[in-house]
Amino acid sequence: MKKSIYKNGKNLRFGYTTGSCAAAATKAAVKMLVSGKLVDEIDLMTPKGWLLNLDVIDIEMTPDKVICGIVKDSGDDPDITNGMTIYAEVTYSDQTSLTGGIGVGMVTKKGLSVPIGEYAINPVPRQMIFDAIEEVCDGLHVSVKVFMPEGVELAKKTFNPRLGIVGGLSIIGTTGIVEPMSEEAFKDSLNIELKQIHEDTLVMAPGNYGRDYCVSKGVNEERIIKTSNFIGYMFERAVEQKKKKILFAGHIGKLIKVAGGIFHTHSRVSDARMDLLTSFLVRINAPYEDLHYVLGCNTTEEAVNYIVDKKLTNVFLLIANSIKQRLELFTFDQIEVEVIVFSMDQGWLSQTSGAEELLEVLSE
Repeated sequence: MKKSIYKNGKNLRFGYTTGSCAAAATKAAVKMLVSGKLVDEIDLMTPKGWLLNLDVIDIEMTPDKVICGIVKDSGDDPDITNGMTIYAEVTYSDQTSLTGGIGVGMVTKKGLSVPIGEYAINPVPRQMIFDAIEEVCDGLHVSVKVFMPEGVELAKKTFNPRLGIVGGLSIIGTTGIVEPMSEEAFKDSLNIELKQIHEDTLVMAPGNYGRDYCVSKGVNEERIIKTSNFIGYMFERAVEQKKKKILFAGHIGKLIKVAGGIFHTHSRVSDARMDLLTSFLVRINAPYEDLHYVLGCNTTEEAVNYIVDKKLTNVFLLIANSIKQRLELFTFDQIEVEVIVFSMDQGWLSQTSGAEELLEVLSE
């Protein structure tokens, strides 16, 4: 990976995800199975629109089966999977299918983007793999097994077991690309991006979900900045730069932390999502059994789905208003904040009273 980004006086290399590795290994293996010819490098187009050219290693070929691997390169991002090899084993089949093997975790709890009982190959990488198969197979059907032997031990150093992913790591990545993230350099670059927004009214979103939602509502991308986990830092910089109004939009998994006065939202720094959700349910007099259930949920998606099923959705407006109050207090009322909260499964959940009007201003 030769692309880089200049941050804090340094050129930091981009990398590529486990999802890209799995898709590239699959594409190479299918190509060798169909052609019978050795493939020692493979091209892969990522969802980000960047073309990767990757070396193929550890090739095993027979007329009926091909196994090969791709080494994960995280670039200059600190990543536990850097240097790990992700393999694909491909055989002919009556129906095209995808499964996991050693080192790929199995989902055991609700609330993740993969159902219970399936291997933790997330939706975007899964689609990348099937797209790679279709590109090469020309109507033939294959069975694909993705595996990564090093994943068994590496998973023990992650939060996967607590999330309900057992026995290995997830195959992840929404863009196929890993962006380098030196924390101080990253914060500096975010501050520079904020300075490039000359208007005093803008959108802040922790990640792609909030950004994409606002774009779908007609907001100019140039007025949206992703804060990542550095919510407090970015609002402090916004005060320094005399911003006046901010629409804060994002997934409830991040935003619920802000509702509890947590302004650095990385899970290793702060993870009180279920505690906070439960405390807000207490404030609307939710039954004890519902409090107990939500407190034991694995993810906010699982909790939100339960809350919707139990018709306790008035809690979401309480959460949105609490986020607004926390952020305005944090900025000493120097910035007017409106909030939109949503989830992956349920979509829009709630918003503060002035959010729609601010969204219209931002969309002009």
